[in-house]
Amino acid sequence: MTPLPEGFGIELDRSVRSFRGGTVLAGGHPGRLITLSRDGREALTQWLGRGTASPAARQLGRRLVDAGMAHPRPPTTTGGSETDPGVTVVVPVRDRSAALDRCLASLGGGAPVVVVDDASHDPRSVAQVCQRHGARMITRTVNGGPGAARNDALSVIDTELVAFVDSDCAVTTGWLRTLTWMFEDPLVGAVAPRVRPDGTGRTVGTSALARFSEARSSLDMGPGRSEVGPDRLVRYVPAAALVVRRAALDDGFGFDAGLRVGEDVDLVWRLLDAGWRVRYEPSATVFHREPSSWCALLTRRYRYGTSAGPLARRHQGRLAPLELRPWPTATVTAGLAGRPRTALALLLVSAAQLAQRTRRHGVPARLAFRWSTESAGWTLVGMGHAATMLGGPALLAGALRSRRAAAVVALLVLAPPTIEWRRRRPGLDPIRWSAASIVDDVSYGAGVWVGCLRARTLAPLIPSPVDRWMERALPTRRRRG
Repeated sequence: MTPLPEGFGIELDRSVRSFRGGTVLAGGHPGRLITLSRDGREALTQWLGRGTASPAARQLGRRLVDAGMAHPRPPTTTGGSETDPGVTVVVPVRDRSAALDRCLASLGGGAPVVVVDDASHDPRSVAQVCQRHGARMITRTVNGGPGAARNDALSVIDTELVAFVDSDCAVTTGWLRTLTWMFEDPLVGAVAPRVRPDGTGRTVGTSALARFSEARSSLDMGPGRSEVGPDRLVRYVPAAALVVRRAALDDGFGFDAGLRVGEDVDLVWRLLDAGWRVRYEPSATVFHREPSSWCALLTRRYRYGTSAGPLARRHQGRLAPLELRPWPTATVTAGLAGRPRTALALLLVSAAQLAQRTRRHGVPARLAFRWSTESAGWTLVGMGHAATMLGGPALLAGALRSRRAAAVVALLVLAPPTIEWRRRRPGLDPIRWSAASIVDDVSYGAGVWVGCLRARTLAPLIPSPVDRWMERALPTRRRRG
């Protein structure tokens, strides 16, 4: 195992809890439990205190980072610069010259910029913007989509890193410096910032659409740092803003030009399959111009959904709408079937089994019960999301059968947005928030069905079982699709 580079620090993920004097760590994404030797505990304690780390401690750090239980911190000696010549920025665009002007102005002329005009209807306007900001321009005569446009730029780039930024984005000061230090780790192939709706931290819109987009943007992967991957807190990152190691792209990668939507998810997952690490760093922020109407927002969600089928053909087993763990699934199913005593019994049995397995590690029984309860809760939320997105007509037909069936359907449909509203506290009342969330999910689900029919696959419609005991035990939250 390759240790973390010398000089790197680490910090434990906020989900991690320690037991038995710090020799047992539990948490991470996916949830797991790790036992440390006393020497390992002392080395980790010293390192967390910003002390120096031995090779053995740095190897332990790699193990924790790979497990999603810790995150790297920048070396204290790093003094990068926003004008780092090792980075070239690539901006694909088709028309939208006003947005491009804003994007290039935010980049500030530090790193060199290559703009790829993807067969604009008004190429002269795009060229004028590029000339005004000193950006190099490549022109495509046939529209190929963002993936093909980004690929064309690679032939004229010789820097170690490539930063992809969409033309409807505006970067913030220091965003590159916040990301590029991670590439001192030779295993890191790509790093993504947080992409937030335009207006965050500035003049926040007051309309219901603006407030909803602010809290539930499809491109915003949230505030938590994460290793990126199918089993992680952050399963993928968008290429609206993404820094990639050129060596990783030279391994025969690049974007799949056959994908008009989901090409960024495909790239990230292929990098992971090749052994590269991908990191999500939300302390760097990029602002993205969101749709200006509900119709445009829902159309975008529909388009994103259509990528599920083609991605499922390329990445088998990674597009399941729901992961079903045995005990939480049985508990929730019993509850929905109107058997609360059975559901409680199943919950207690699962908690007892978990407590028995973790007792020797010093984990208190009450925490095992809490983990089991939270796992059941997140399973209910996942079932509700999947049912709302993919089973709308079936839910409606079921609700008409009886009052009891209607109550079950209402629980499945309303539980996810209600819990999400309590967690996020958006600037919308619960009724409008729930209605918008449900329509948003249905729009995405309609796209999934269409994408599956086109790709001739049912994989994105079929839940996936998970049978690893720590993943069954610890509550795992997955971002919606």
